[in-house]
Amino acid sequence: MANPSLLILAGDGIGPEVMDEVKRIIGWFGDKRDLTFDVSEDLVGGAAYDAHGVPLHDDTMAKAQEVDAVLLGAVGGPKYDNLDFSVKPERGLLRLRKEMDLFANLRPAQCFDALADFSSLKKELIAGLDIMIVRELTSGVYFGEPRGIHIEDNMRVGINTQRYTEAEIERAARAAFELAKKRGNKVCSMEKANVMESGILWRDVVNEVHQADYADVELSHMYADNGAMQLVRAPKQFDVILTDNLFGDILSDCAAMLTGSLGMLPSASLGLPMANGRPKAMYEPVHGSAPDIAGQGKANPIACILSFAMALRYSFDEGAEADRLEAAIEKVLADGARTGDLMGPEGGTPLGTTEMGDVILAALDASL
Repeated sequence: MANPSLLILAGDGIGPEVMDEVKRIIGWFGDKRDLTFDVSEDLVGGAAYDAHGVPLHDDTMAKAQEVDAVLLGAVGGPKYDNLDFSVKPERGLLRLRKEMDLFANLRPAQCFDALADFSSLKKELIAGLDIMIVRELTSGVYFGEPRGIHIEDNMRVGINTQRYTEAEIERAARAAFELAKKRGNKVCSMEKANVMESGILWRDVVNEVHQADYADVELSHMYADNGAMQLVRAPKQFDVILTDNLFGDILSDCAAMLTGSLGMLPSASLGLPMANGRPKAMYEPVHGSAPDIAGQGKANPIACILSFAMALRYSFDEGAEADRLEAAIEKVLADGARTGDLMGPEGGTPLGTTEMGDVILAALDASL
């Protein structure tokens, strides 16, 4: 059988630096675990704009449709702030999500024991946290029409449309329920059914899917603004949170910072199964391009490495190897390895990006 295929789009800012460490991890699995991937690389975001005048070339889009999974680093930076909206680096990322139809964005917020003191919340509220947010990713207010800036009565008016179909809500709900069955068997669906018709439909469809096929999963509903408050009041009450594109964007960033550093958090964006049974998929760290430290070897590569662990689990059915990689990361953190974003008040000398990759590879070697 052919090796599984990966397309690496390192992108901008710290993207290439953290992705270099992922490539070393991928190589380790090929050398030490007989798990070899066919890896290709291309450009996205500002790097693609510099080369082609667009944030994602059509040829790159075609490659993304053909591979088993895409690994993306980060896009954007101040260099591109004044570009027309249509060619900003982020449009490349949105195009990948839309044309690959990656409708389910999985954003875990997990607190490693060694980092429980890094959260802005009290340790007892955050220790052992393990939440999964399922954010609908290809519809809602970010894609709805009409949209734009228009002139009405000699004034500019900005318009964005929140729009959802039953089918779009249903498939996101099914993704959340299926994940919950493998976790704590609880789903909390968040919307604004008190003030938005799209929220009313969202709640109705989630209830219908639940009653039809997932009655054994505990389901609750919460208004999204209350959800934000509850995430910082008592986050461990949640298992899987299901929500729409806009609220998911906000709530997942809130949950991410509960763990203390964006440099620790991966994500997966999944679509429907391809002919080989694997889902359309893209994996990326949450942290963004961090232009203030780009090129300095200071970036924390763990979020990007954990994104590859999610690929092992969700695209390649290699849950045991994903566990191995996550355990190696947990071990190096427990042993005190820290990049600059994880330094506590006790001080010390932080590891660079490559050095953190070194100790994770050593921990993987020790796991054999």
